[in-house]
Amino acid sequence: MSEKVQPIAYGMIGGGQTGYIGKVHRTSAELFGRFKLRAGIFSSDPEISLASALELGVVPERNYASLEAMASQEKARPDGIKAVIITTPNHLHGQAIKIFSQAGFHVICDKPLTASLEEALEVKKIVDCSPQLFMVTYCYTGYPMVREAKALIANGTIGNVRMIKVEYPQGHLATAVENTGNKKFQWRVDPKRSGEGGTVADIGTHAFHMLRYVSGLRVTSVSAQLNSFVETRQLDDNAVVNLKLENGGIGLIWVSQVAIGHDNSLNFKVYGDRGSLEWTHRNPSNLWLMRLNQPNKLITRGSPEATPQSKRVTHLPAGHPEGYHEAFANLYLEAATFIEELASGQSNCSEVDYPGITDGVEGMKFVNAAIQSSQDNGRWFELN
Repeated sequence: MSEKVQPIAYGMIGGGQTGYIGKVHRTSAELFGRFKLRAGIFSSDPEISLASALELGVVPERNYASLEAMASQEKARPDGIKAVIITTPNHLHGQAIKIFSQAGFHVICDKPLTASLEEALEVKKIVDCSPQLFMVTYCYTGYPMVREAKALIANGTIGNVRMIKVEYPQGHLATAVENTGNKKFQWRVDPKRSGEGGTVADIGTHAFHMLRYVSGLRVTSVSAQLNSFVETRQLDDNAVVNLKLENGGIGLIWVSQVAIGHDNSLNFKVYGDRGSLEWTHRNPSNLWLMRLNQPNKLITRGSPEATPQSKRVTHLPAGHPEGYHEAFANLYLEAATFIEELASGQSNCSEVDYPGITDGVEGMKFVNAAIQSSQDNGRWFELN
């Protein structure tokens, strides 16, 4: 990529002073100089939005009061934004996606796609009509060793997949922290803002996407048990989901936000008929490969034997740690490549690898089916 290429101007919906994930998006988007923040609506509170804009170097006239005003005025500016990043609570995703997609902007949205499957399907109809980029930030697929696992499974290294287990335990909701006044926790356990799914939507969609991404397999049906262990909580804070895979294999997802002692312990294990793979977010530069009748093998990020798929998203020599922001930034690098090639008239983005609208919708189908299954004592529900 030429150094003379100008960064892609973007705006943000949400992500102001009181939010955490907005800062993660900005840091990741701008880490490699491919995006630059120019506009936004940073909070539903006008004072916080303006203060956030000034703090982030956005001029006051590009701090907007409504989605419609931002879309129309930025479209009319010769230096207007080309992309928008949505980091609001779930119930506000759909409207923002619709407005900016229909106005011709590239859209990047935090997960899950929407607060309901019905709205997700509505959004997909609009996004499918646009040639612009649409990305859902299932950020953990940006880790090189996750992509290494995907490549190894695709080339048959472990044979046919029989079983997949994905766990994502956290412990920050082990008590009724939403009653302490913390806004970050309040909206996540509020069905009006989060949707009908709690933990199963918040981090369950991450686990579900990871399972599909690494294996390359479609999930056909699920049987779920959702729990609300904190008695005053309206949404689930723990979920165990059994899955049937299109190839006849099986899967298991356990996600929890009441697992005391865990902070962000995402991991997966994939078992084939000729070997298995293990990866954990706590040590993301390592991937274990175990093959039938052979010694276990540790594959490290940046090693000479790593696949091209993982090498292309590796930025530092082996032994130098790369972490969460770099993984997140890899999705933004993919997005920038797509946007720049589209703008130049190129149509061959064969190497670009990012979660799109279909991944977002599949995540909402998973949440919807898991809720229905749990309400019906774990009956198997198909993912149509």
